[in-house]
Amino acid sequence: MLDHLFQQRLGNLLDTANIVIDGNYPWDIRVHDSRMFRKTVLEGNLGFGESYMEGWWECDDLEELFFRILSAGVDRQLVTLTVVMEYLQGALINLQKPARAFTVGKRHYDAGNDLFRAMLDPWMMYSCACWREADSLEMAQENKLCLVFDKLALEPGMRLLDIGCGWGGAARFAAERYGAKVVGVTVSQEQASFARAFCKEFDVDIRLMDYRQLEGSFDRIVSIGMLEHVGYKNYRTYFDIARSCLKPEGRMLVQSIGSNAPVTGTDPWIEKYIFPNSMLPSVSQISGGFEGRFVLEDWHSLSYDYALTLKAWERNVTRNWPSLKSSYDEKFYRMWRYYLLSCAGAFRARTIQLWQILLTPSGIKGECCIPHQPARRSFRDKGNGLAKSLRMPAPGRGQHREFPRSGAAAES
Repeated sequence: MLDHLFQQRLGNLLDTANIVIDGNYPWDIRVHDSRMFRKTVLEGNLGFGESYMEGWWECDDLEELFFRILSAGVDRQLVTLTVVMEYLQGALINLQKPARAFTVGKRHYDAGNDLFRAMLDPWMMYSCACWREADSLEMAQENKLCLVFDKLALEPGMRLLDIGCGWGGAARFAAERYGAKVVGVTVSQEQASFARAFCKEFDVDIRLMDYRQLEGSFDRIVSIGMLEHVGYKNYRTYFDIARSCLKPEGRMLVQSIGSNAPVTGTDPWIEKYIFPNSMLPSVSQISGGFEGRFVLEDWHSLSYDYALTLKAWERNVTRNWPSLKSSYDEKFYRMWRYYLLSCAGAFRARTIQLWQILLTPSGIKGECCIPHQPARRSFRDKGNGLAKSLRMPAPGRGQHREFPRSGAAAES
């Protein structure tokens, strides 16, 4: 009796998004285990995601499914105790305090460089690309990097600080293509090891450290995909530290996923399986962090480009799955596809955003045109020849792995 009521409740919710249980369209869901009805109604996206990981339901077009669910506001009609507790915890506790700073590195970014090498472009950029006039992921990521460093007006010899440098792609690009001297920081051991090898021929210093330990003086600061891990209790500290490291005439560019309204927590499924201690900042939370410290020069939205980027990553993972499945189980694969395609649907539905924010300590004096499109250019390497093709370092033997290679969540 109860199972029928749960099925009816979920069916009614999905009907508002023109989604039919066991329907014939690619975005319809096919249910293989009726337990998914109870789990989804009682636990929301946490139960929906976990039941998908278990193979209790299937869908041919997950991205379109989530685009429809989120566009119709189905998620807002299914508020669960799990969601309430997640946001209450975030309001009461500093989930991104220094003692927890390395958690996301161990749980997510140390998943295994083999996974990310198979998914990402040769620059190993794990952030939104810019797809204008791009016909490949590599070209789209190079577009993004050109756009970022052109906004920063990066010039040869400048000292660049990369907060949240990932696998070193942006740091190497800035050093190789723009002649910058780069310091990059990350909280992931795997990323730091890879980045040092990837950037070893260039003026790049990779450091394993929390951003709150930063010191020094820099001409430019870039922070791509980092603010999502800072937390609303720490935005002021983040921008204070950035301001203390930036020269008076400097520029800072922040690229971040954003929320349409202030939040104190994140989606419970994302928190448990993908990004522990993450939090998407809103416009007011970001501006509240930098007001009185920086002047806003430009705020640029690239949200749809992230949907395209996530779909490209999913295609890469699926294409390379035969070589990965000896290290990752089927539950992990379903978890990873659910993550990538549900987020792609969210960006298409514009329930989450992608922003590039350009800041200066006291304002750019005089006429200034901030580019919103990547400039077409041909780069040359130090030998005055055409830029060399990228060679990623081979994975080291006995590579340490902290992230679970099954779909089971790790302990925080």
